[in-house]
Amino acid sequence: MHIKLFIPGPVEVYPGVLNAMATPMIGHRTKDYTDLHGAVKSKLQQLLYTKNKIFLSTSSGTGLMEACTRNCISKRAAHFVCGEFGERWYGISIANGKEADKFEVPLGQSIKPAMVDKELATGKYDTVFVTHNETSVGVMNPLKEIADVVKKYPGVLFMVDAVSSMAGAKIEVDAWGIDVCLASTQKGFALPPGFAICSVSARALERAKTVKNRGYYFDFIEFDAFDAKNQTPTTPSVSHIFALYYQLDQMLKEGLDNRFNRLKELAKMCRKWVTDNGFKLFTEPGYESITMTTADNTRKIDIKKLNEELGKVGYMISAGYGKLKDSTFRIAHMGDCNAEELKGLLDAMDKIMKTMEMAPTAS
Repeated sequence: MHIKLFIPGPVEVYPGVLNAMATPMIGHRTKDYTDLHGAVKSKLQQLLYTKNKIFLSTSSGTGLMEACTRNCISKRAAHFVCGEFGERWYGISIANGKEADKFEVPLGQSIKPAMVDKELATGKYDTVFVTHNETSVGVMNPLKEIADVVKKYPGVLFMVDAVSSMAGAKIEVDAWGIDVCLASTQKGFALPPGFAICSVSARALERAKTVKNRGYYFDFIEFDAFDAKNQTPTTPSVSHIFALYYQLDQMLKEGLDNRFNRLKELAKMCRKWVTDNGFKLFTEPGYESITMTTADNTRKIDIKKLNEELGKVGYMISAGYGKLKDSTFRIAHMGDCNAEELKGLLDAMDKIMKTMEMAPTAS
């Protein structure tokens, strides 16, 4: 039996995407490839509302997180952390020998613009790192408002991890002044894992030229040189790019605003189920993720047992992440998920909880 994934990545991959990945192989230095690469870049620029360069990376999103650290920190970085993935990005900067400071909020809380303003006003930092959508806690940070603060400091570059929000929430890269916006393909894009993309501003490229020891595989200057030819510095996963072309085409046919609104409605449906069934939302009100929901396991149900039973009827959700493994659970509703599918999962959870003598407190 196929298990339908409602976890925060990888998400369910639909047959059209899998068929696109099975397109017969082409050489990555051929005109066919450069035409494909150029078309994908153009569609990604539409998705991100940007004229910035688009780089395609055969890596996880974590690879491009490291690329930001290696290419863009010249003086000192300010990492604003509200969960495990923001913590990871800070760790990457430290592991690469960069000067960096971490500013945290309690789990479940969001990064506030005033917090960013306070630290940037010190003049100590030339790069800001923010996770847009933190799946460990279900927080979607107020990216536009944070961007407005960063704009006050012309010498500061703005790095955004949009791994679980890109293709799920509207991100206006140029209007908001985002210098690098990165994501991987196994979440909002609903492709298999193993590929990542980022937009990179002219400011970020100018900074990279001044930074020593950028490494080899993720050197933005090398990416830029090959981008001029609609190619990548090293052999790309051409199959992912075929699938990305197909999926971006589907998104644009659906209409970006329609896509974002569909996912907002799914988020509302999921949050209502959480509160109707005697749980609480773990996330600070007003900052809930659009692409997934983190529930506080206030009823102390056995999530492992629930997931085992869900597996028998073809579904999977996720336990909490990191420090919250046993105290929360997470339901993803991103990618190509629709209301009928999400309702199927939630109905199955209702039935299973009743058989586990954990009947919902409301229906």
